[in-house]
Amino acid sequence: MANKTPKNAEAARQENIQEQVSVFDRFYNDNKKTIWTVAAAVVVCGLAILGYSRYIYQPKCAEAMASVYHAEAAFQESNWEAALNGDGKNLGFADVIAQYGSKAGKAVYLYAAICEYNLGGFDAALEYLGKYSSDDPIMAARAEACKGDVYCATGELEKAAAQYEKAAQVDGSDIAAGYLLKAGLVYEELGNARKALAAYNEIKDQHPGSYEAMSAEKYIARVSE
Repeated sequence: MANKTPKNAEAARQENIQEQVSVFDRFYNDNKKTIWTVAAAVVVCGLAILGYSRYIYQPKCAEAMASVYHAEAAFQESNWEAALNGDGKNLGFADVIAQYGSKAGKAVYLYAAICEYNLGGFDAALEYLGKYSSDDPIMAARAEACKGDVYCATGELEKAAAQYEKAAQVDGSDIAAGYLLKAGLVYEELGNARKALAAYNEIKDQHPGSYEAMSAEKYIARVSE
């Protein structure tokens, strides 16, 4: 078969383009009502989301952030009751959560949990901790350690030790040495010298620059007797 000349090839290409355009035109003419309805719906949804974010959600977040100020101040003073439930004039963390959820930031759940723990509300503390999450390893580890504190308070020592070890794994900095020390002490309370020794050795080996490392040898000697 003879090759097409450039002129014939160009004509064939133009014909192909025209056929494709014709197909599109037919599709558009047959479905233009649906196409414009869908396009309008997308625009309306986009404007609604933008409007909600700008005029409702963002102002609510700002309002929530402002309302938590007094609760945070009471928390810093270890006034757990006022921090959690307010002082009659200002909202506490529980009120902020009830009204705004996490719009003031996820940290409100951790603050509320610590308040409940100090007030003896252990079940409520665990419930708040279950709603807390953080990308910051220090804060995430603190939340895990708080669960350990709650379990210690309720006598669930196996769970407590596991939480302290988990906290140490979440935060690999020297802060983890404090969690390992707590785990070791709990294991001693449980009579598990092997796991206690492992925790103390980890402090000495992995966190030699920590404050806890200065007394690690004492604990190691105690459980090695």
